[in-house]
Amino acid sequence: MIAIIDYGMGNLHSVSKALERLGFDYFISGVPAELAKADALLLPGVGSFKDAMESLHQSGLTTFIQGWAVSEKPLLGICLGMQLLFEESEENGQSLGLALLPGKVQRFSGETEAGYSYKVPHMGWNNLNIKDTDHALFQALEGAEGYVYFVHSYVVHADNEEDVLATSSYYGEVPAVVGRGSVLGMQFHPEKSSAVGMRLLQNFGEMVQKAGVGR
Repeated sequence: MIAIIDYGMGNLHSVSKALERLGFDYFISGVPAELAKADALLLPGVGSFKDAMESLHQSGLTTFIQGWAVSEKPLLGICLGMQLLFEESEENGQSLGLALLPGKVQRFSGETEAGYSYKVPHMGWNNLNIKDTDHALFQALEGAEGYVYFVHSYVVHADNEEDVLATSSYYGEVPAVVGRGSVLGMQFHPEKSSAVGMRLLQNFGEMVQKAGVGR
């Protein structure tokens, strides 16, 4: 059973409908005692990092999610939910994150090293370059890459290169999938990413069913 965390800042409808189409049992809750009954957690997110962390603190979910990760149970962050897995963000002032993975979140500069400007946010369909092809999350994909849907103005800078499982290209390499052990994150929206995104969610669900996540 997968629990979708409701903390007031996630696109719960599209994520839940995707799990429903794939045939996975799920429920939605923002209550730690109820979430504790799940086999895996899914942390969606849309909006500001700072606001999201304040919401998690107020609902008692911060320490719950951190404890969940320590217990090595599956956790998947999507979009802002992926960014929240890291230590801090500069969005709307410096804010501390869940600190499950080392690194920080910073705004796209909007300018290349050569001085050319580019659009922020990074929005639309973009490539997915898989670095860890042996990871269970990437099995049964057609080829080693696909196209997925991004919408974000802030980008993760992971301290450990091995935590970046896949990247996308947007005026440099952008971490698209991150993970260590049972903690995973996707910067894009898999539920809006057609066949590739749905396959990734299916793989995550199957990993949960097998009670084994990671490399």
